[in-house]
Amino acid sequence: MTPPPYGSCFEDLDEKIQDCCGLPEIFITDDGFRVCRNCGMVFGTEYVSTERRAYTADEVRARRRTEPRWRSYGPRTVIGLTSTDSKGRQLASRRAQLFNRLSKIQGSLINSIERNFWESRPKLASLCQKLQIPDFIQESAWKIYSEVAKQKLTMGRSIESFVTASLYAAIRIHDFPRLLEEIVEIAMIPLRSVHRSLGLIVRKVLPKMNLHYHPISPNPLIYRFGAELELSITTQKFAFDLLKSASKRGLRKMGKDPKGIAAAVLYLAAKHLGERKTQTQIANVARITEVTLRTRAKQIRGHLIMQSNF
Repeated sequence: MTPPPYGSCFEDLDEKIQDCCGLPEIFITDDGFRVCRNCGMVFGTEYVSTERRAYTADEVRARRRTEPRWRSYGPRTVIGLTSTDSKGRQLASRRAQLFNRLSKIQGSLINSIERNFWESRPKLASLCQKLQIPDFIQESAWKIYSEVAKQKLTMGRSIESFVTASLYAAIRIHDFPRLLEEIVEIAMIPLRSVHRSLGLIVRKVLPKMNLHYHPISPNPLIYRFGAELELSITTQKFAFDLLKSASKRGLRKMGKDPKGIAAAVLYLAAKHLGERKTQTQIANVARITEVTLRTRAKQIRGHLIMQSNF
């Protein structure tokens, strides 16, 4: 192993290095200890935050780590049910029984909230990674779910549903353009279950955290659907102006699906500016039916004082 240059990552050990030999040469052993090559003095343990990737069997053996890793939640050391040591060698029967007893003892010392967090935190991280959710929204979602777990709302209910509902609540708090149907499709859980969990979060969790749930608006969906349909920015801006004009002339958006409104104004704008998009294409992108698209387009057209082709 090539030793790191002196002074690059051991500047906080100057006082200990003074007690070392005249020519210190510090490296990290396979067991995770900082040791001087010349005199053998040990300076402490190196905790690994990220592992180096290994592609061959020799690299796996050379880069194997046995020291503990820092965890963002839960205990830093987890004793699992295993019959082999860190190098893959079979444990003796007495040694295996000892670790099995230690694993049971550790499990009995962990409360229900920690077990809940062990299961929910990786699911939330995986969901955010698949949907490309920003970190600040993921942090808000975890704070919401932590309050859900503290209030014991998950007892007798699905953890996956509350994780998904917490993420969507954080998305709505920060006005991020993501649809509930997309999140449910990635999470692969029933939409009805997420609706029930989201209702509990809105009624019991968000008021206690002083957070405000904002219903999704059709305005950001116009630009998102327009980009997916490959419409020009001129058409997208014209669709935004159409919705603004229709709202001033009495169009009521309350009780209507914002996806349908955004899709309808895009359809009218594309038709007016000559960018041909079929109703099926727009309905598929917006995740609505063609009947809904035609109904919303007719309602918006009725509130507009435009040219005759509208």
